[in-house]
Amino acid sequence: MKQQSLDLNRLLGPDSGSEAETKVESEPLLDRRSELPLTWIKGYLTLAQQMALLREVQGYPFESPEIEVYGKRHRIPRSQVWFGDSGCDTKYSGLLVKALPWPKYADRLRQKLKRDFSLESNGVLVNRYVDGKESMGWHCDNEPEFSAGSDIASITLGATRDFIIRDKVTHEKQTFALQSGDLLIMHWPMQDRWEHALPKRLKVTEPRINYTFRRVIADYFG
Repeated sequence: MKQQSLDLNRLLGPDSGSEAETKVESEPLLDRRSELPLTWIKGYLTLAQQMALLREVQGYPFESPEIEVYGKRHRIPRSQVWFGDSGCDTKYSGLLVKALPWPKYADRLRQKLKRDFSLESNGVLVNRYVDGKESMGWHCDNEPEFSAGSDIASITLGATRDFIIRDKVTHEKQTFALQSGDLLIMHWPMQDRWEHALPKRLKVTEPRINYTFRRVIADYFG
């Protein structure tokens, strides 16, 4: 599949120099909503950190695999790639996805999350949405290969998109407008009670990149 280049200037403005020279305008903002098992930190990454990741993303081998839904084959409405430690593979809609070696800056981001939050991860799913026509349907991240009790950290780059969660019992919804550089941590009870989705937003014309760092059981698939 032909790789699509990301226009970094359109996404984030011109590169402003090294990471050491780039400062966040204010301290990252922490948002804990109605005692949800979720932490939202706005502006977690500096502009320079975002730029480094976005440049690296342009070399990722993204794919849009076909999956079977109600007996019919469909191509997923986004592209993705899975990186991880050796033996840390995962499955998506019945498709086994082998872990590719960690890219430099994705691994640095993993180490940063470990330093800042003691968040252990051995794999990351990177999703690319080229515009608001691409999306992710309702689901919860409760695959059997995921380590029980582990948190999932989500980093947004690029376009602002609505991330919606829905209570499985009451169907109550809450919306988070995630911006470039934001961090959202779903703590382990989240998947038991809530589903989440990234719906279409046709007015959005810019791409969004999303990193979701996870901990899986090594060699789960043999």
